[in-house]
Amino acid sequence: MENNNLKLAFSTCPNDTFMFHALVSGIIKTDYNFEISLTDIEDLNNMALKKENDITKVSFSALSGVLDDYVLLRSGAALGRGCGPMVVSLNSDNIKNLENKKIAVPGMNTTAALLIRLYAGSDLNLIPMPFYEIMPAVREKKADLGVIIHEGRFTYKNYNLVSCLDLGQWWEDTTGLPIPLGGIAAKRNLGSEVIKHIQTALSESVLYAFKNPDASSEYIKKYAQEMEEDVIKEHIELYVNEFSVKLGKEGENAVYELFKRSEKAGILSGWPENGIFS
Repeated sequence: MENNNLKLAFSTCPNDTFMFHALVSGIIKTDYNFEISLTDIEDLNNMALKKENDITKVSFSALSGVLDDYVLLRSGAALGRGCGPMVVSLNSDNIKNLENKKIAVPGMNTTAALLIRLYAGSDLNLIPMPFYEIMPAVREKKADLGVIIHEGRFTYKNYNLVSCLDLGQWWEDTTGLPIPLGGIAAKRNLGSEVIKHIQTALSESVLYAFKNPDASSEYIKKYAQEMEEDVIKEHIELYVNEFSVKLGKEGENAVYELFKRSEKAGILSGWPENGIFS
């Protein structure tokens, strides 16, 4: 690469700001200057499709569409057990006959949208909207069901909604693997040395966050949209784990399994010959 400036994008969610804080604040030293963008996951997916950032958070569902230009890092992933998207509604019976229902999803390129299609088939009436609008939309009957992510797992009852289906649990029961939600991708043209350096630095940033959980609190709150502190804590504990430090073999197998099942279902296309990972 010609200079040390890198465009870095990740979400405003507490798990990402928790993981990236030490890296972007300079606690973890690198040779690079980061131009940082923080936004919603579907915005990040669309930006990745346009190749706007050098390093970016991306849904695993959207990753399949950018693999000619990006590789997946083995650190920084949102992947685990008991943390998958949930389907909520005003009535638990609404889970029946999904092909006849209006289903709100947090973007068509999200892993949440992919999972409901893997569960119920591709011929669904999916209504994309920002994730924070889904629960109000279901409560106000603008959608029959909603596929919720992030802190929605902890707050859906505040909207008088009930859980109809835990897609993460369905995935775990079906595959025996943790659910892969999102990861960090880097442009292939950065070169292997830069990519390896960033991957190591991000891993160190996650480890620092685990050892110094209070260091990032103000940074997290800045972007947490007035989220309550106990919800922030639960959010981080759920989505940041050993797979965030390093995917490992089990994590890699989960990503491969998601792609294989999605390709078999005719939802996603295959990955390039030069592979998924850095």
